[in-house]
Amino acid sequence: MSRVGGAWFEGDLPGGRQFVDVGAVSLERGGHLPEVRLAYETWGQPDPDGSNAVLVLHALTGDSHVAGRGGPGHATPGWWDALVGPGRPLDTDRWFVVAPNVLGGCQGSTGPSSTSPDGHPWGSRFPFLTVRDQVAVEARLADALGIKRWALVAGGSMGGMRVLEWAVGYPDRVAAALVLAVGAAASAEQIGWGSAQLLAIRTDPCFSGGDYYEVGPGTGPTVGLGLARRIAHLSYRCEPELAERFGRQPQPGEDPLGGGGRFAVESYLDHQADKLVRRFDANSYLVLSEAMAAHDVGRARDGVAAALSRVTALTMVAAIDSDRLYPPYQQDELARLIPTAGPLVVLSSKHGHDGFLLETDAVGGLVTQLLERVGRRRPSCCSA
Repeated sequence: MSRVGGAWFEGDLPGGRQFVDVGAVSLERGGHLPEVRLAYETWGQPDPDGSNAVLVLHALTGDSHVAGRGGPGHATPGWWDALVGPGRPLDTDRWFVVAPNVLGGCQGSTGPSSTSPDGHPWGSRFPFLTVRDQVAVEARLADALGIKRWALVAGGSMGGMRVLEWAVGYPDRVAAALVLAVGAAASAEQIGWGSAQLLAIRTDPCFSGGDYYEVGPGTGPTVGLGLARRIAHLSYRCEPELAERFGRQPQPGEDPLGGGGRFAVESYLDHQADKLVRRFDANSYLVLSEAMAAHDVGRARDGVAAALSRVTALTMVAAIDSDRLYPPYQQDELARLIPTAGPLVVLSSKHGHDGFLLETDAVGGLVTQLLERVGRRRPSCCSA
């Protein structure tokens, strides 16, 4: 099979990944997967009853590698590394931290690049997923690990969608929830941003209808995926930051004014695109983006307000003040409608939507507050 993009394939170095087979899955919109495997990573040790377990959920192009260095098996360092480890907000001397790669992803969990029962990659045949499907599979992971109730479920953006689905769909299995930088349902603008990205991938001449894995060495929609990343990254950041960092400066040594060179901001976007192409799969980008567009916690639950009224977990909702992709008014709605949520927390960041990933001191403080309020503490004699 051709090595296209950055998908993890069977036989690659596993790094910190572990795997669990959860069986066949019938999907919300009528699709079916005859066998599903989830890749996940863990830190710390579970209590005998699993009551110290924390679930951390990644965003669109994240994966299970929340903490640790990059290296064999992992293209990048942990995306919330500052939060996980001894003495950190998710103190692994106390908490058992679990992070799955989402269903439909490309880093070890069943997704479009995975081998189907006929021995060929799923490719274009991979079925449509919803966030609800992804969480249903994560519930099976919890069952396999013997975890009846999470002390905390936390995540931002697409991860925040899954936090909401956990809290609404499995209220008895979530003690506390941290919802970051997301809304109750995808908005028209968010769907619009995503549609431009999907079109960029699908119109790449090397997309081959989604069945590019076996076409030949070096093929695949890398140009389209890179363009999708450029579009997305502009929505992840905010205009004041881009103005401050780049302004109208040319890329050093290049002349964008008639000389065929680039502005500095263009070089920055090129760099972001190149990084993603090396570690992600275009089909997974499509599948996960479509699941995000379908996100609506109120679907088939009598609307958003009725759905959120089901939440019993101690909940904290946080917004990023400079977020133009998931603006704070959407988190304000969540905080008002979730009966167990306190006032909306607004984090200050110059980084836009990506603030939920980059403002680790502030996010870590929220994690600490929630875990303290849950009241889960080991006796001091048992702490490292």
